[in-house]
Amino acid sequence: MTVPTAPVRCDAPALYDVTVSHTRHGDEPTRFRHRLHTWLVDLDELPRLPRWLRPFARFDARDHLGDPDRSIRANVDHWLGLQGIDLRGGRILMLAHARVLGYVFNPITVYWCHRPDGEQACVVAEVHNTYGERHCYLLHPDAEGRAETGKHFYVSPFLPENGHYEMRIPPPGEHVHVRIRFRDESGPRLTAVLTGSRRPATVPAIVRELLRRPLLPHRVAALIRRHGIALWLRGVRIAPRKPHVHQEGIR
Repeated sequence: MTVPTAPVRCDAPALYDVTVSHTRHGDEPTRFRHRLHTWLVDLDELPRLPRWLRPFARFDARDHLGDPDRSIRANVDHWLGLQGIDLRGGRILMLAHARVLGYVFNPITVYWCHRPDGEQACVVAEVHNTYGERHCYLLHPDAEGRAETGKHFYVSPFLPENGHYEMRIPPPGEHVHVRIRFRDESGPRLTAVLTGSRRPATVPAIVRELLRRPLLPHRVAALIRRHGIALWLRGVRIAPRKPHVHQEGIR
């Protein structure tokens, strides 16, 4: 049963200074933590940056679900319509990395979807893998932001094919907290947590982040591959990859 989420007002765009941690459970336990930044944007009011700054912080439809010739907002509405959900113009907040110098990689993009009165209607978790594929999960969190869903997408070669996710994705505010735990019949296999604090996305703040962590999307993709190579060198079993079944309503 879905518990209605009270309306939450959060100014966007905003930057979040976040810590991302991954804990691998089981026979080969590992843990790592990285400091990053990420964006929260309103899909109806994407950031309007000075021309010289735009190559360092873009939000393009081609980087997310749906048709690259439509807006991100139109694509989310279209996908939700396929699931029988009509927001009737309600607000959609997106947590994601921005495209930097022509490249972006978002392991997960979260969309908090609201009705016109501000009440949360659902959450969409858009997951990307390093094979250029993506999959969207429709979630109906409870009042604490908790939701569960089965695993239907190949993310990591070091995780089993079957299992389910336990998520906690409360609406963002002064702080953001996203927690995802994957488990199978043997128990927890992976826990990923993103947590951080909000700052207004002013031009000085954006420039500071670009100087502190240049080429952030490139770094995220490189770190994922580095950790994957480390697991492979340790002899962790690789799960076979199956063809991805497209589920966005376009080709």
